[in-house]
Amino acid sequence: VVRENRIVAVGPSASVQVPGDAERIDVNGRTIIPGIVDVHAHLGGESNGILAQQSWPLLANLAFGVTTSHDPSNSTETVFTNSEMIRAGLKLGPRLYSTGTILYGAETPFKAVVESYEDALSHLRRMKAVGAISVKSYNHQRRDARQMILKAGRETGIMVVPEGGSLYYFNATHILDGHTGVEHSLPVPVLYDDVVRLFAESHVGYTPTAIVGYGGLSGEYYFYQHMDVWRHELLNRFTPRDVVLPRSRRRLMAADDDWNHIRIMQGAKQVYDAGGTVQLGAHGQLQGLGAHWELWMFEQGGMEPIEALDAATLMGARYLGMDRDIGSLEPGKLADLVVLERNPLENIRNTDSVQMVMVNGRLFDAHTLRE
Repeated sequence: VVRENRIVAVGPSASVQVPGDAERIDVNGRTIIPGIVDVHAHLGGESNGILAQQSWPLLANLAFGVTTSHDPSNSTETVFTNSEMIRAGLKLGPRLYSTGTILYGAETPFKAVVESYEDALSHLRRMKAVGAISVKSYNHQRRDARQMILKAGRETGIMVVPEGGSLYYFNATHILDGHTGVEHSLPVPVLYDDVVRLFAESHVGYTPTAIVGYGGLSGEYYFYQHMDVWRHELLNRFTPRDVVLPRSRRRLMAADDDWNHIRIMQGAKQVYDAGGTVQLGAHGQLQGLGAHWELWMFEQGGMEPIEALDAATLMGARYLGMDRDIGSLEPGKLADLVVLERNPLENIRNTDSVQMVMVNGRLFDAHTLRE
C-alpha cells in the first residue's frame, strides 16, 4: 500500500488493510522487487549548456527499473540541474545524485589543486553548495592530498569516492585511509584473506563494475557475445539504434575460460560473505540493460539470486547512506519498486522482464513510460 510517495504497508493480502478508496493494480503472477540502485552510473548529459526536456539515458534506466542513480563524474552544471528538474517533476528519470565535476589531481584545465587542508576544505564546501552529496577524488598522486580531501569530507558531511586506475597500491590506501568505497574492480582478481578482511572490517564499500573490469576482458563483452542485444525489445524502445547496433551486430568473441569478470565477481562474493558492503555500479556502458548485466555477473561470481538482488538494491542504498529511505520494500520507505513478469529467484536473468516501475510513488508502464 502506497500513500503519496511512501510505502505504508506491505505483506500478504490477508494481513494488510487496504483503504477502500485505494486504486488497485493487478499484478497477479508477477514479482515485485525494490528499485535498483546504481551507485556508479555515468549518465552523460546534454552538451553546450542546453538541457532537453527529455534525456534518453535517464528514460532507459528508469524503464529498466533503476530508480536511484549516483553519477561519480559529470558536468556540475548539467547533472545538478537535471537532478533538480527530476525532483521538481519537470523531467523523467531515476532520482539522481552526483559528485559533479571530479576533483582531479592530474594536469588539466579543471585540476583541483590541493596543497593544503584549506584547499581541500574549499573544494568540498564548493561542491556541497551546488548540490553534491559526494565528491570523486581522482588521480591525486600524493597520499596526504587524498587524506586532506577525506578529512574535509568528514567535516562537511560529504562522501568521498576514489578511483584506483588499475593500481592496487592506490586501492589499498583508499581502504586504509577510509574512503567511502573503492570504485571499479581491484586489478588483481584473486583476493586473499587479508584484503577480504580489510574490506569487511573497515566498512569501505566495494563497487566492482565488472562490466568494465580491470585486468582482463570486461563483462560487457560476454553479454554482447552471448545475447542478440540488438533484438532486445525494451532496450530498443529507449536507446538510439546508433548506440545499440555498432557493438552488438559485430561482436568480439572469446573462449569460455577467458572471462576475467567472473574472477572479479568471485572476489566480490568473498567480500560479501565476510560481511562487507558490495554494491552495483553499471558505469553507463549500456544505459538500463547494463545494470542488469552487472546484476547477472554477481551470480556468475557465485552469489545466490537473492544475494545479487541485495547487492543491487539495499547494499547500494546503504553505501549511499540512504537505506532508511530506499533499497527495500518496507513501511515508511520511499515507494520505489519494480514489477517483473518473471521471478528472478528462479532465474536471475528474469530481472530484465520489467513490466512496471514505480519511483517516488509514481507508477509507470515500463514499455511506454506512461504514468
